Amino acid sequence: MNKIDKDILRTLLAETIISQRELSEKLDYSLGAVNKSINNLKKEGYIDSDYKATRKAIEDSRRHKPERAIILAAGYGLRMVPINHITPKAFLEVRGEALIDRIIRQLHDVGITEIVIIVGFMKERFDCLIDKYGVELVVNQDYYRKNTLSSLSLVANRLSNSYIIPADLWFENNPFNSHEYYSWYMVSDKPSSESDVRINRKQELTRISADASGNTMIGLSYITNPDARVLKTKIESLAKDRRNDSLFWETALYENNKMTVLANLINDSGAVEINTYEQLRDLDNNSNHLKADSIKVITEVFNCKPDEIVDISVLKKGMTNRSFLFKVRDERYIMRIPGEGTELLIDRYNETKVYGAIKGKGLCDDPVYINPVNGYKITKYLNGIRVCDTNDPDDIAKCMDLLKSFHSMKLEVDHSFDIFGQIEFYESLRNNRPSMYSDYEQTKRDVMSLKGLIDSFPKQICLTHIDAVPDNFLFYKEGGKEKLQLTDWEYSGMQDPHMDIAMFCIYSMYDKDKIDRLIDIYFENSCTDQVRTKIYAYISACGFLWSNWCEYKSVLGVEFGEYSIRQYRYAKDYYTYVKQRMGW
Repeated sequence: MNKIDKDILRTLLAETIISQRELSEKLDYSLGAVNKSINNLKKEGYIDSDYKATRKAIEDSRRHKPERAIILAAGYGLRMVPINHITPKAFLEVRGEALIDRIIRQLHDVGITEIVIIVGFMKERFDCLIDKYGVELVVNQDYYRKNTLSSLSLVANRLSNSYIIPADLWFENNPFNSHEYYSWYMVSDKPSSESDVRINRKQELTRISADASGNTMIGLSYITNPDARVLKTKIESLAKDRRNDSLFWETALYENNKMTVLANLINDSGAVEINTYEQLRDLDNNSNHLKADSIKVITEVFNCKPDEIVDISVLKKGMTNRSFLFKVRDERYIMRIPGEGTELLIDRYNETKVYGAIKGKGLCDDPVYINPVNGYKITKYLNGIRVCDTNDPDDIAKCMDLLKSFHSMKLEVDHSFDIFGQIEFYESLRNNRPSMYSDYEQTKRDVMSLKGLIDSFPKQICLTHIDAVPDNFLFYKEGGKEKLQLTDWEYSGMQDPHMDIAMFCIYSMYDKDKIDRLIDIYFENSCTDQVRTKIYAYISACGFLWSNWCEYKSVLGVEFGEYSIRQYRYAKDYYTYVKQRMGW
C-alpha cells in the first residue's frame, strides 16, 4: 500500500464513508487518485464493495495501532510573556478548557489512555493530572538548559506506536486516531519562514534553504514500531553530546536532508501552536489568561485597550527578572516582571528611591512607570541596543568611564547594601537545606573572616550600583551616535564603590589576569596594593554572595549552571589571594 491507500484505509476503519467523493473531500485527494486507491484496496482484499474494512485490514492495522502518547511540556515557554511567569503553557485556557486537558480528552476519545508527560518548569502544576487522568509524569531535570531532544531521550524506549505531542497545541478537530498505518510528522499548508521543511510530490518532508519558506511545522508526530527502533538509537546518540543540548527532537528525524517519516498535511485553520500572548488572544479573546496584571498596568499607564498592545516579544530571561517588549501607538517599551522569589531579595521601595536619586543625572532614562509594591517597571525601548562585550577593550574602557563618573557624583540614599548581612540572609532562604558544596562551612568561615579586613581599609561610601555587570551596560543608537547607559538599579545602595568593580569581574567570569587588567583600566594604572587587595576581598565576598543566591534560586527551580559554580570558585580562590597578599 502507498500513502494514499493507507490514509483511505485508516479513514474507512474509523468512519462510515458512503462515496469516493466524500473520501476525496475529506482527505483532499483528487477523485482520480481516490478511485485508483479504492480499486487497489479492493483487489488486495482490504475493503469490500461497500467501502468497509475487511478482517484482513483490521488485523493488519493492529501492528501499528496507537498504544500511548508522549506529551512534551518541560520548557519555560519564554515567548509566552507576560503569562508564563505564573502559568505553564500547557495550562493556558482556550474557550474554557486548558490545552493539556483538551489534548488528553482527545486522546481518550480514540481509546488512548497511556499518557506520559515530560515536565520540568513548574512541574508541580502537573501533579493534579495524575489523579484526574492517570497520566505518568517524567521530570526533565535539565529543562532550563536543554531542549526537547533531551526530554524525549528520557523515554526513548517508549516511542513505539506512540504520538509525540507538544503541550502548546490546540486542535479544532481531534488529530488522533484509533488506527495508524505509518509514521508521520504534521505540517500545515501555511508557508512559514521559520520552517526548514517542505512537502515534495512523494509526500516527503525535505529540507529547504535558510532563505526559503516551508510548510509550517505543527510538531505533532506519530511513530510506528519499526521507525521507533531507529529513532531511539539516534535520539540517545545525539543526547549524549553536550553540543546538542539546544536541539529539538525533530533533528533525529532527518537523514540526507529529509525526514525519515512522511508528511501529514493539514489545513492551516486546523491547528494552532500557541507561542505568544497575541496568538492566544487571536484564538480566544476571552481567555482568562489574557487578564494578566502586567497587561492591565500597560492599559492604565498608556490609557489604551488591550488589543492596542502589540508586537509582544520576550527578552532574554534575566537572572532576577523576566522582561518583554511591546508596542503601543507605534512606540516601543520594555516591561520588567520580577522573577521567582524576587520579593524576598529586593526592596522595591528602596529601588524606587534610587531612581529618584539618579533622576536627571544622565546615567539612564527615567522609568515610564515603576511600582514600589510589586516591582513592575516600564521603560522606553532603546534602538540598536547591545550589551558590553567583555572582550572588547574599547567597550570596557567606556563602561569604566561611566562607572567612575557615577561614583564621582557621590550620590546618597537612606539605605545601604550590607554584603555580609546579605550572605547570611540568602543562606537563610534555603530553610535549613544543606548547601550543595561539601566544604561550604569552611568556605563561609574564610569569607566571613574578610569583613574585619575590609572594614579596616579606608573607603568613601556613596550610592553604589552593586549589580554593575556587563549586561547592565547598554550601548544604544541615538541621533546617529552610539551612547551608553547603566540600567537595573534594583540592588543599589550605599556601599564602597569599588565593589562595583568586583561585580563586573565575577559576572564576566574573568580570570585573574583579566581582573587585574580591569582594575588597571578603572584606576588608570594607579591602583595601590591596598585597594587591589580590598577588591580581591570583595571578589571573594561577592562570589560567595551570588553562589548563595544561586542556591536559593535552585530551590525555586531556576538554575544557572556554570555561573553558580564559578561564583563559588571566586569565593575560595580570592580568599586565598587575599591571604597570600596579607601574609596570613
